[in-house]
Amino acid sequence: MTTPLPPLPALSEAPGGRTRVVLTPIGAPPRLRADAARNRTRLLEAAARLAAEHGAANLTMEAVATAAQVGKGTVFRRFGDRAGLMLALLDHRERQLQTSFLTGPPPVGPGAPALDRLHAFGPAVLRHEHENRDIYLAAGADSARRYASPAYDFRLTHALVLLRQAGARGDLNLLAHTLLGYLDISLVHHLLTRRGMSLERLEAGWHDLVGRLTTT
Repeated sequence: MTTPLPPLPALSEAPGGRTRVVLTPIGAPPRLRADAARNRTRLLEAAARLAAEHGAANLTMEAVATAAQVGKGTVFRRFGDRAGLMLALLDHRERQLQTSFLTGPPPVGPGAPALDRLHAFGPAVLRHEHENRDIYLAAGADSARRYASPAYDFRLTHALVLLRQAGARGDLNLLAHTLLGYLDISLVHHLLTRRGMSLERLEAGWHDLVGRLTTT
């Protein structure tokens, strides 16, 4: 039995071709009180600092609580478990990438033809995730939660909009999932570390795939 896809984020077109997408972090209410939002940001900044210093694989709820000078229970109440913390940390990093898609310079951001933006989308994701690979690999270990995350929904929506604007044909929803599958961090890490491929080769493969999916 096929599991229904999670609903896509709210999407609207703004002047100049910009796309507005509103995301809600996994496990967080739609709107946090100002003090709760500050506490959450402080916890995520502590987690990001620890991940950078010791690697995401060594990040623990206890270490985050100590670094943020709060009780361990506070971290568990905010994020649920370590997987929830990693997804929230991923979301924290992902928003940097999303900003480049929504308001950054072309061709990654608005102002370039949709096909050019789609070609630029893949390399931007590959480079960003490679620079933050410890966090993305740790968060990506839970595939069920990863595919239901706001970050995945954002990318899916962005790819879907660009495919539609570029005039691609066929089941665009499945084509968008196919493109995201090419960028899967576990696969990319395997190809880079076990198969000896380079980021440049993966980027060239992305351009070839986009060309094949958008040929009319």
